[in-house]
Amino acid sequence: MKQKIEAFLDLVRQRNGHELEFMQAVEEVAETVIPYIVNNDIYHGNNILLRMCEPERVISFRVCWADDDGEIQVNRGYRIQMNSAIGPYKGGLRFHPTVNMSILKFLAFEQVFKNSLTTLPMGGGKGGSDFNPKGKSENEIMRFCQAFMTELCRHIGPNTDIPAGDIGVGSREIGYLYGMYKKLNNEFTGVLTGKGVTWGGSLIRPEATGYGTVYFAQNMLSLKKDSFKNKNVVISGSGNVAQYAAEKAISLGAKVLTMSDSSGFIYDSNGIDMKKLEYIMNLKNVKRGRISEYVKNYPKSMFNKGEKPWSTPCDIALPCATQNELDENDAKKLVSNGCFCVSEGANMPSTKDAISVFHKSKILFAPGKASNAGGVATSGLEMTQNSLRSHWSREEVDEKLKDIMLNIHNSCIEYGKQDDGYIDYVKGANIAGFVKVADAMLAQGIV
Repeated sequence: MKQKIEAFLDLVRQRNGHELEFMQAVEEVAETVIPYIVNNDIYHGNNILLRMCEPERVISFRVCWADDDGEIQVNRGYRIQMNSAIGPYKGGLRFHPTVNMSILKFLAFEQVFKNSLTTLPMGGGKGGSDFNPKGKSENEIMRFCQAFMTELCRHIGPNTDIPAGDIGVGSREIGYLYGMYKKLNNEFTGVLTGKGVTWGGSLIRPEATGYGTVYFAQNMLSLKKDSFKNKNVVISGSGNVAQYAAEKAISLGAKVLTMSDSSGFIYDSNGIDMKKLEYIMNLKNVKRGRISEYVKNYPKSMFNKGEKPWSTPCDIALPCATQNELDENDAKKLVSNGCFCVSEGANMPSTKDAISVFHKSKILFAPGKASNAGGVATSGLEMTQNSLRSHWSREEVDEKLKDIMLNIHNSCIEYGKQDDGYIDYVKGANIAGFVKVADAMLAQGIV
């Protein structure tokens, strides 16, 4: 079996060997899915997984915009339309200086499996730009978003490709992008998700990824007759996902000890309660400040400059920042300090070696393609509301989100339960996500 897996990976490396993040994502899937393919004749010999590794379409374009000094700036824009077997392409837009083809392809590839797991009719895609919103004025961000959409609008549509937000693309950017799309196409349509509630958005959408991450962890804990109550929780990040993961964990009775950004992390031994979290939300979302400023307002806390929070003793860890933020040494520290549950809020935040540590230690570990699927699931619910010209209450959307996360959890158990009773959620998520897409691709022929 190892030879079959390596032969497959060699084929993918011939075209994509320089794209490290993409190859990391493909390798993780191949190791669990190829044995399943070999044991199921319906998939064997059809090169389904190889076809899933090749994007249906890759779009790269120039984005020219004028800064406040009148200087012309040039950025690169991208859209990876990965797979549309079960629905229109669906996935976020990321604005960050690290954005490149490898990162977007890995995100799009993961998105295919994640969207499949939700059971909603959504294919996988991803896009973005190397534009950095940090330090830019409101007008500069608006001009960039309008220039970006001027080209992107040719390639998206409510039944073709429905982008959403991601790192660097929040409600402000979605508003500017949607306004330009509406102007260019002269129609009010559900072509972007994450919209404002007053103009086609869904309640719970901003909270959904963070809430879903906690709901998934809650489902894992419930199998062990356990819960978040009185647990110490360590969270990385302080953006949208981290904020609402913290909010939901606190509401379930947990003590949140840390949050972070690229400058370092804060540790509050008394716990970050709702009032303190409100301060962080205002600091990050309104003032666009750094997490280090938290210590000025709460002097009993500590700021650890340039460090990650994984050395902090905890029961539950929620990595909610970015890819590959948690490595093998970090994983060993977490396990040795008593952590027994990890639920990924970011996309692929744990390295392959870190995941190996978690599996060897037999702790509960949820991969991002399963545990952070709440965001895209609620985007799917927003698409449904747009199509129905309807609007659901907060309670209705939250209940649907809980049901979707429970169904994803159950699918992971179906394909990931081992002979000794341990649940390999990585294997379960990969196979469950693969089966739905593969069946659709077989039914639609070689296209």
